[in-house]
Amino acid sequence: MKPIFKLSLGACIVASALSLSGCNATSTSTSQTPTKQDAEQFLTDAQKTLENLSIRGNRAQWIYANFVTEDTAALAASVGQEATDTVVRLASEAARFDELELSEDTRRKMDKLKLSLTMAAPQDAEKSAQLAALLAELDGLYAKGKYCKDGKNCQSLGELTSKMATSRDYDELLDTWQGWRQTSKPMRPLFKEQVVLANEGAKELGYKDTGAMWRSKYDMPADDFAKELDRLWGQVKPLYNSLHCHVRAKLGEKYGEDKVPQDKAIPAHLLGNMWAQQWGNIYDVVAPENADPGYDVTELLEKNNYSEMDMVKGAEKFFTSMGFAPLPETFYQRSLFLKPQDRDVQCHASAWNLDNQDDIRIKMCIQRTGEEFSTIHHELGHNFYQRAYKTQPIFYQDSANDGFHEAIGDTVALSVTPGYLKKIGLLEQVPDESKDIGLLMRMALDKVAFIPFGLLVDQWRWKVFSGEISPEQYNQAWWDLREKYQGVQAPIKRTEADFDAGAKYHVPGNVPYTRYFLAHILQFDFHRSLCETAGNKEAIHRCSIYNSKKAGEELNAMLEMGSSRPWQEALEKVTGKQQMDATAILDYFAPLQAYLDEQNKGRQCGW
Repeated sequence: MKPIFKLSLGACIVASALSLSGCNATSTSTSQTPTKQDAEQFLTDAQKTLENLSIRGNRAQWIYANFVTEDTAALAASVGQEATDTVVRLASEAARFDELELSEDTRRKMDKLKLSLTMAAPQDAEKSAQLAALLAELDGLYAKGKYCKDGKNCQSLGELTSKMATSRDYDELLDTWQGWRQTSKPMRPLFKEQVVLANEGAKELGYKDTGAMWRSKYDMPADDFAKELDRLWGQVKPLYNSLHCHVRAKLGEKYGEDKVPQDKAIPAHLLGNMWAQQWGNIYDVVAPENADPGYDVTELLEKNNYSEMDMVKGAEKFFTSMGFAPLPETFYQRSLFLKPQDRDVQCHASAWNLDNQDDIRIKMCIQRTGEEFSTIHHELGHNFYQRAYKTQPIFYQDSANDGFHEAIGDTVALSVTPGYLKKIGLLEQVPDESKDIGLLMRMALDKVAFIPFGLLVDQWRWKVFSGEISPEQYNQAWWDLREKYQGVQAPIKRTEADFDAGAKYHVPGNVPYTRYFLAHILQFDFHRSLCETAGNKEAIHRCSIYNSKKAGEELNAMLEMGSSRPWQEALEKVTGKQQMDATAILDYFAPLQAYLDEQNKGRQCGW
């Protein structure tokens, strides 16, 4: 999903405050105690400004993504800086009303405004400028990163990640893994400075530190939220441990148990991914025997003469079958579906709403593959969510929490099952359930394997922001958490001269990561509940909510809320409960768990 250019975005740093038309900074006097009327007027003015900036920003970003040139990049950056500066100023001004007794709705809007910041700059102009420069330098170090072996034959991150995915040569993988991590070493002192300045800004807004500010976005006390994440992880951990045991055994067979000891954590460079966060690329190493499901979606699309537009319209039909209104004609007129031959574009699949109303679009360079067919369903999930909450004030035009948006797209993609493919005429016969283990294994290597990584990235950052992890412990603490949660270890000795956390974009890019953990939990929770609503009688991994008007009504009731109410209330609309439940993952992968239990007999599991 493209993070829509609006209030919810702010990785917001500012060196100076702007004075923009539409947001009257003098509407609330700084010389006297503010009143409720001042607060209401402030929000009215802020909404006008944010709506204006959002539309201009979305258009600038869309043009840049579809016509990548130096000029379009400069235009997009200009509007982006304007929006960034404005949100910081508004958030700082909103803090003036912290002690005022306001209505529940007014207070929530104020909080949403303040919490839209990812990095709160100190209000000291010099320090704010310093923080902005640090963020830009960190981002630039990552963007320009490459591995030049012996000072030549430089390889980009894209080339390196491709090698990690396809190579099965132990030493080549080790060299590639180590080479990319040279990029992050210079980030270490910059990151240390950034933590100090960002914490100062967070404290000025009333938060203990930046990590506490991030955790405060979730409609519950910050410390309680951290405990909730650990509870959810505890529910999934047995399945993960079984998967880990099987994968380690297969890697031991592949590379030798001298390189993959069967009682220790797995060397991080052998899992098919630069960060060992998803393991789907080593499916060929760990695949069950006779796991071929008997069909290939890419071949089915070809056989049935499905064009790229047929794929999009087919995905749209999924939603209309559930009772959602068809996409507007402008969606087909204005979206990008195919890679143009005459210009550079950003091909990464993304979903957009340019006017915060009905101008919804996707941007993809569609390939006729089964993976892309699922991706289109996923992206349209974002679009239908965006349209559902369009009647909310701009403060609430977002998902219930930052995990919900990705979860909705993924929930829909879970319904692209063999049964669904048969209903829409792509597949003649649904394979029997004995063929499901391979499909479930492939999915688990991406979905289940990711969960502990999705948790630990911010566990590390929160401890850094709070001071529990000192700068002298950055790298050791990173690998301690990798081993604790993932059972993954560095393949060679690492020291505090290294900064391996910085080798993952979201750390130098200052993108909170807990949203991805939540999305992986929520998608299965939603899927199980919607399948029950749809009257599904099959195993949950075979369920598709296609054609269920009842499931559509239930889902839409949640989507329409946006972020206007605590996420617990939104969750209840679909699941009937106000607490997330990761046991849905165990239900979904139950056949795989039985297979893993059988395979793991006689093996020493754990690390």
